[in-house]
Amino acid sequence: MKKITLALDWTPNINHIGFFIAQEKGFYKDAGLDVSIVDPIQDDYKITPAKKVELGTADFALCPTESIISYRTKNRPFNLTGVAAILKKDLSAIVVKGDSGIDSPKDLDGKRYSSYQARYEDEIVRQMIINDGGTGTFDIGYPEKLGIWETILDGSYDATWIFMNWEGVEAQGTDQPLHFFKLEDYDIPYSYSPVLVANGDLLKDHHEPYRKFIEATRQGYYHCKDYPQESIALFQKHVPSTDAHINLDEALQLSLPSFSPGDDWGIFDPAVIEKFVDWIYSKNLESKPVKATDLYTNDLLS
Repeated sequence: MKKITLALDWTPNINHIGFFIAQEKGFYKDAGLDVSIVDPIQDDYKITPAKKVELGTADFALCPTESIISYRTKNRPFNLTGVAAILKKDLSAIVVKGDSGIDSPKDLDGKRYSSYQARYEDEIVRQMIINDGGTGTFDIGYPEKLGIWETILDGSYDATWIFMNWEGVEAQGTDQPLHFFKLEDYDIPYSYSPVLVANGDLLKDHHEPYRKFIEATRQGYYHCKDYPQESIALFQKHVPSTDAHINLDEALQLSLPSFSPGDDWGIFDPAVIEKFVDWIYSKNLESKPVKATDLYTNDLLS
């Protein structure tokens, strides 16, 4: 059995369901793979998933597209490469409490934003505010990553970035109404998130086991589409106790169209990445050159 390690970008949530289904249904085992799925809570996010790929402690990780750009343009570049797009459509949003008086991004001027400290994140939010007519002047804090959602619920911060198909579903089951601001509604051409990434320098030598891992994973996501109730039952035991109250049926139904509208799970659309990369450079968020087509490959999905 070929050992494969996957580093998740967050505690197990609906975006990850296909990996757990592939494991539970034996798709990985059938492909000759012994897969370990690493939850960031194990080290309290001290090492990011992408960094684990760079360090060689994980074969694959989940991260947003901007992490790939960041790794390619840092002082000592690393060939982080996207190998599958988990979501075909952006399901993330900036969120605030419904009773906060913040009715659109421009109202975030002077407010407190709870940041994950991603390289371009704060400037993306700033540009969103500016595009809505604000000045882009807001306070930024960096609490512990895994506790960021709670900082909105308890009022420590006014806004943060969430997934509509997870925290958004959780919020619907509470007495705290929320306002959501989608980036695309404010002229931010956001790209794929999360993305399955690997060390691009290893793709040739590890082509066959990596291809088998992605194919088995794709089977897992398709299984969710064909057998949603069974998939939810299998996945439920992996959900942290702190998230056990989240309606998995609703979360999966919100996610399925973005997992794959047809039979093209994981495939990158070059135009989506190129548009985002062009936007990054047009806003001077990055100065070191990088080609959009160098950031990903669809070769392992064929």
